[in-house]
Amino acid sequence: MNLTSVETFVTDVINNNVWKVIPFLLIAAGVYFGLRTVIVQVRMFPDMLRSLRDKPDQGHGAQDISAFKAFTISAASRVGTGNVVGVAIAISVGGPGAVFWMWMIAIIGGATAFVESTLAQLWKSRGEEGYVGGPAYYMTRGLNMKPLAMIFGIAITITYGFVYNAVQTNSIVEATATSLGGDISTTTRMLIGGVIAAITAVIIFGGVRSIANATQIIVPFMAGIYIIVGVIVVLLNLSEVPGMFADIVMHALGFKEIAGATVGAAFMNGMRRGLFSNEAGQGSAPNAAATAAVSHPVKQGLVQTLGVYFDTLVVCSITAFIILLSEPAFGEGMESAGLTQNAMATQMGDIGIHLVTFILFFLAFSSVLGNYYLAQANVEYFTKSTTAMVIFRVLVVLCVFGGAVGTVPLVWALADTFAATMVVINLIAIVPLAGVAVKLLRHYSVQKKQGVEPIFHRDDLPELKNVECWDGSDPVTTREFWDTKSANSKSGASAVAATKSGETGTTRA
Repeated sequence: MNLTSVETFVTDVINNNVWKVIPFLLIAAGVYFGLRTVIVQVRMFPDMLRSLRDKPDQGHGAQDISAFKAFTISAASRVGTGNVVGVAIAISVGGPGAVFWMWMIAIIGGATAFVESTLAQLWKSRGEEGYVGGPAYYMTRGLNMKPLAMIFGIAITITYGFVYNAVQTNSIVEATATSLGGDISTTTRMLIGGVIAAITAVIIFGGVRSIANATQIIVPFMAGIYIIVGVIVVLLNLSEVPGMFADIVMHALGFKEIAGATVGAAFMNGMRRGLFSNEAGQGSAPNAAATAAVSHPVKQGLVQTLGVYFDTLVVCSITAFIILLSEPAFGEGMESAGLTQNAMATQMGDIGIHLVTFILFFLAFSSVLGNYYLAQANVEYFTKSTTAMVIFRVLVVLCVFGGAVGTVPLVWALADTFAATMVVINLIAIVPLAGVAVKLLRHYSVQKKQGVEPIFHRDDLPELKNVECWDGSDPVTTREFWDTKSANSKSGASAVAATKSGETGTTRA
């Protein structure tokens, strides 16, 4: 069976049928979680921002990861080709209405992201390099369904360790080809793949702290540059913006037909690409969420919800605006990075093509690192063997290299197939466990109303079984830690005020 036959089978036989069901499962789950949590993804937005500032106790262990670092690990996986290439694919096939459905899956999925990441924090475990956890852990400890956990662990290891990383490299190669003026030889593709694979090997063999340190620099910096460029494009075309929003909404709701891109195509492609980008409900982000040392499980649930918004409502929207303001053709076939690059070229000239290639390289590379860590967390669920981990890392590097020579439709079709598999398995777990997340949210909210920093101890909710951590051994989960931090903050503020007062008095004298 050749690659074309595999692509046809995966797309026509598997994806076209499975993806008739997946969007409705995600919407139903998101609505259910939103109702159970009283729309936590909207009403607690300020808490999401505040939770980003939490830092672990430095004396407890230098290996502990802060809320922000855990956020950047998951953002590294989220913010990548899905934001640049995925959006281009969605618009080229589904038209402007696809953007609307990407927004919807992000807003609705925010509640799903909260639930799955809160559960991951509750049932996390202490590993050699810090905390570790994710769906495999809450399936085992929360549901007592180890067989389901093992199936999920295998699925996410293949999806993120191998398939998604091939997608990232493939997108870098396609963008490079556009920058060079057309198709490139297999030798050039292999050379690019070899360079990316070599850099990947250097970092992933350095461990989770190496990954966190790399992603916390790459992701904010490159995403920031991309957002700034996008805002400039919007400002240069300000008069066209109202019409662009009208096209997005009217086409999504069927009030305006666009040749070659039906309302159904907009819905399906918006959902697919939205899920690939923000990953809400897929069970991937919880693996990163579990690594954070925070005072309450709910805090990291809120942080991961913010990650969904940042990915889709901000970064994906920037790509959509750049493309739509260039008035592209719709429904004429799948286009990838080239569509975004050519759209940028209409605004900035040829330098726009190369700028997208530059940004995409770093975003895609950071995604390789983030994807690797999500897969690694599940390999560690199965075994702690150093040999097994080395073999896994070698296979990841080989898949990073292999993505350079694969075709665009095939690698994205495989990504859709494995994403759907993970969604189904993860929803089987988090729907029945939603009540646990609601209890934790109530526990958090009560403390907020009392005006104290929310902390959690497993004895607070003794009905929750198999909770390994949250026993008070981590200083950040103790009242003493936060009282000391508050006292230091107040004394620091008083010292600053006294200094200013003295300076003022001296000046007046």
